[in-house]
Amino acid sequence: MVCLSEHIALVTGGANGIGKGIAEALAKAGATVMIGDIDESNGQKTAQAIQGQFYKLDVTNKKNIDAVIEAIVAEHGKIDILASNTGVYPQIEIEELTEADWDNIQNINLKGTFLVTQAVLKQMKQQNYGRVILTSSVTGPITGYPGWAHYGATKAGQLGYMRSAALEYAKYGITINAVQPGNVLTEGLKAQGEAYLEGTRNIIPTHELGEPADIGYAVAFFAAPEAKFITGQSLVIDGGQILPEEPDAIKD
Repeated sequence: MVCLSEHIALVTGGANGIGKGIAEALAKAGATVMIGDIDESNGQKTAQAIQGQFYKLDVTNKKNIDAVIEAIVAEHGKIDILASNTGVYPQIEIEELTEADWDNIQNINLKGTFLVTQAVLKQMKQQNYGRVILTSSVTGPITGYPGWAHYGATKAGQLGYMRSAALEYAKYGITINAVQPGNVLTEGLKAQGEAYLEGTRNIIPTHELGEPADIGYAVAFFAAPEAKFITGQSLVIDGGQILPEEPDAIKD
């Protein structure tokens, strides 16, 4: 059982979906959780449900990020855990993709990861302790999907950034790792309809879709003090979907 009592955690993109699952898992393990999100309504609800705090946070705005980090440290004295989870995933095929579309997803998914981690790592360095966990994906680093070239580029980029950052900060007692979710049953996935969901279940060896809590448990593991000898690593959480060499391998 992971114990995170007396730990202060910041979860970006924690209002909904996977981020909410991460926030709930960290709170269940005993952490005091700060949720940073642009979705104020759902962010407040999630924070209240886990007895945490909400901060309106735009990961593309450095001044906003710095102000939030300063406020958390002023009240709690430290930040032990950062779960950098904010991300968007609009499906747009390459020939329809505009420069504005490309820049927007890069700014949120990749530049946002950089800006938030940069600000928090400065604080963790002073503490000589920290746990940073990025939410990447199987799409990009391992697999591809039509309409998600721009998304996959950001998710692969996050892992490259994570590995070098892990090397830079290891000597300060800071570990930096990542989770790579597969198909997780968020509101966005539910919107695809039951036929899509059933078809997706059939190509996953466990024959079930992931839940936000599945990702949350993995993040809580990486966030534990006992995970001190794990850094620069990524964990695929996809029910085994990337394993088969061919579809027949998972037929009953």
